Order: sequence, then structure tokens, then C-alpha cells
Amino acid sequence: MRTKNISGGVAHSLPQDLRNVLISDSNALEEWNNLTPLARNEWICWVMSVKQPKTRREHVDRVRSELKEGMRRPCCWYGCVHRKDKLLSSSQKFILRKKSKDYEK
Repeated sequence: MRTKNISGGVAHSLPQDLRNVLISDSNALEEWNNLTPLARNEWICWVMSVKQPKTRREHVDRVRSELKEGMRRPCCWYGCVHRKDKLLSSSQKFILRKKSKDYEK
């Protein structure tokens, strides 16, 4: 069986669960291929940012549906904190501080 070469992002490789969903839906895959590497990176990081397997499955499914609705990036998300080519924004720093305080509880 031949696997398709599907591009990842600038800081993240494409995870297998997201790859499988994109391969199974040619319309979503076409939209994925039309994204910039930075936009693909945002989607991948958004999928990887959750902790619960159920939530991750929901995110993967939302990538497919939202790409087909014309969305280019995940909505209402603070952005990828793993990129080495830019500084963190003030909103990203705020979220990260808030998350670290939540973990201390």
C-alpha cells in the first residue's frame, strides 16, 4: 500500500491520526494542501495541544470539517508556542502563565 506524502507544519510533523482523516477525505486533503506551512502548523499544534483522547478525536474531526468550510486556521486559539522563529505574543504568555498556575493547584 502506497502512503501519500502530506506536508506538515514548520514546527510539527503531521500526526498519524490527522493524516488518516485527511487521506480519507479528498476535499479536506485538497484544502489542507492549499494551506501555508504556518497555517498547517497551527492546525497540527491545535490538535496536539489537548490532553484527553476524546478531545483530540474531536479536534481531528473538526480539522476536517472546518477545512471544508473554508477555515484556514483554528478559531479562538492562542497559537503555536513551539515555533522557534518568532517570539511569544502577550496573549500566549498570559495563557501559558495561567496554565502553569492551574497545574500547581
